[in-house]
Amino acid sequence: MSSFGRVTLPIQEGLDEAIPEIMRRLGADAVRNSDGTALPADVTALGAKVYATYFVGRGDQNWASAHPHHRTQVYLMSPRVVAPADGPLAIEVMAQWFAQQVEPDLDCDVNRWWQVIDRTTGRTLDPAEWSVSGTGAHTNVHVARPEPFHIYTVGFLAYQSWDPTQMYNYVTNGWADDPTRVKEQPYDVRHPQTWAHVRAGFERWLAEHPEVDVVRFTTFFYHFTLVYGPDAKERFVDWFGYTGSVSVPALEAFEAETGLRPTAEDFVDQGYYQNTFRTPSAIFRAWIDFQNRFVTDRVADLVAMAHAAGKEAMMFLGDNWIGTEPYGDRFARTGMDAVVGSVGSAASCRIISDIPGVRYTEGRFLPYLFPDVFNPDGDPAGEAREAWVTARRAIVRSPLDRIGYGGYLSLALAHPDFLAQAEAICAEFRDLHDRSQGERPQRAPVTVAVLNQWGKLRSWQTHMVAHALWYRQTYSYLGVLEALAGLPFEVRFLSFDDVRDGVPEDVHVLVNAGSAGTAFSGAAAWLDPRVQTSVRRFVAAGGGFVGVGEPTAAASAGAVFQLGDVLGVEQETGWTLSNTRHPQVQPAHFVTAGLPAELDVGEGTREVYPIGDSTQVLRLGDGQVHLAVNAYAAGRSVYLAGLPYSPVNARLLHRALYWAAGQEDRIADLGWANDPRVEIAWYPGARRALVCNVTLEEVATQVHVPAAANPVFIEIGPGGQAWVEVETKS
Repeated sequence: MSSFGRVTLPIQEGLDEAIPEIMRRLGADAVRNSDGTALPADVTALGAKVYATYFVGRGDQNWASAHPHHRTQVYLMSPRVVAPADGPLAIEVMAQWFAQQVEPDLDCDVNRWWQVIDRTTGRTLDPAEWSVSGTGAHTNVHVARPEPFHIYTVGFLAYQSWDPTQMYNYVTNGWADDPTRVKEQPYDVRHPQTWAHVRAGFERWLAEHPEVDVVRFTTFFYHFTLVYGPDAKERFVDWFGYTGSVSVPALEAFEAETGLRPTAEDFVDQGYYQNTFRTPSAIFRAWIDFQNRFVTDRVADLVAMAHAAGKEAMMFLGDNWIGTEPYGDRFARTGMDAVVGSVGSAASCRIISDIPGVRYTEGRFLPYLFPDVFNPDGDPAGEAREAWVTARRAIVRSPLDRIGYGGYLSLALAHPDFLAQAEAICAEFRDLHDRSQGERPQRAPVTVAVLNQWGKLRSWQTHMVAHALWYRQTYSYLGVLEALAGLPFEVRFLSFDDVRDGVPEDVHVLVNAGSAGTAFSGAAAWLDPRVQTSVRRFVAAGGGFVGVGEPTAAASAGAVFQLGDVLGVEQETGWTLSNTRHPQVQPAHFVTAGLPAELDVGEGTREVYPIGDSTQVLRLGDGQVHLAVNAYAAGRSVYLAGLPYSPVNARLLHRALYWAAGQEDRIADLGWANDPRVEIAWYPGARRALVCNVTLEEVATQVHVPAAANPVFIEIGPGGQAWVEVETKS
């Protein structure tokens, strides 16, 4: 097996003696710098491929300071303020925001681009009814004659005076103590003068850095929405947020191109900020498409410049990735060679590895080499092993081409246990590639489609903040994706537009998971008769439907779950308490075979009860349905009150999908282990199976390998992997 390649190592100046040895140990064939580090002057002597981080929209402070009106912008909303019993109302627009990061834009036409709304009535005030005073953190909006005790808000345009990611790095690494560090201001290439400056600067940089093989764009123009509060702590984060992609030139161009007249409310959205959980409005969808067109054109230009200089172009999927839309229809037009992204879970790994239209993908593994982990109280070796074991489930199904780390190598040198762990991880990653011989493991004969309002555009990107982080209220739904990421199914993502006229013929099971009212459950999309009848027709004809949490929820016409007839369950809202219910549990079923009696549904979903004679309740909790199955004409459905990720729940979903598809008799075709903590991937061409312990516990279990005459007993260490060879019959 190879001991070299497929690994990128972060390096920095001042470690000349240590770098070659660490490269040898990890088998690194590429090196890179990070935000805050510089490549050694003699980097080419290392004989490795050289990546260089390049920031398109920040870093040139002379330009930023000379053109303050060209800073990137963001739409924000003031606090909700109650008008007094009598007299005028003053609203401090910056009361909940960090003044060093954002600054109200008083240079624009505030009467056009700001908006004051009476939230009690929903009325937008005429600009003649309010005025602005002060500047910066002391900016106030005055409403002369407010309605007593009504609530008012201000949607306002602000400059971004400090790049959000650089601010995070600045604070995390204690850069305030370093006089050479500055607070970097981001600038917007929507301004023609700034775009010309950026192009010229990149052209010079390409000429001045012949040692660089790969330009690692980090990323491009618009940062995801990340705004800090007055305490300099994160206040609002949406990794998919477009609120920070606005500017007066962009808003004017949007109106000219589309005929739609945007307002502050189209972005601040009552204070929800059109976040990814919200049903996207028509104008917001149009804005995403508008910015995607602009970003695609500008990115393609920069990529062409890199190619002309003989360099590859790589995009970091993070920071300023807004507008690139790697799962959109235009991404291939950028000409990007590769995408790299932070990997801390199976789902976040699939975000990277499934991106179409690039030559290779790379995962930047956790932990990041920063002092928040690399300190005497941290456990970087433990975090590294956990990250690898978690991500490997996805890598097996949809392989990354490369892996690597980021940050300060100097910090890692003080943790030899981390370096030993990283060495083992790199070896296991290469071993997976070598032994699979370029073959992906065999897939199940079941295609699964996740149905929500975003569809393909947000493939693998639901219910998470970023980099494998989840909101407390959503880990029961993110677990669905986390389980799917390592299961042997073809997984697609469909929007309601994709199923309105019929579910695609190659789909076997639809999955709808989320809380009521969210874009992921579907909200009002389920009130469309065409959607309802299309999905019912699909299931009745033999398709499968798996609902998690509050699927198809949109209270109307006497039902909460609009496809309650398909699911066999409904939810109590307090309107039908006079009805009596007597659910009975049928514990034995194919879906739950071999699994514990206790089912972990996370935070679960309250007050779900069975309806119809064909519903079989498999698990109850406090008298409420946690798991049920239902027959619907020729099709089947499965309902789960929640599914946080665990090996047991992944096995449960595995069985549920086979059963819903009506193919339970084929579940053993790809192999299985008695213990759900062990997963198997079967490579028929190579006649071998990869056996992975997906936990950090010792496991001993019987493994049933396809084409093998007898099961194999395996003892496998924490997070271990082993290969089982099957002899070819003579």
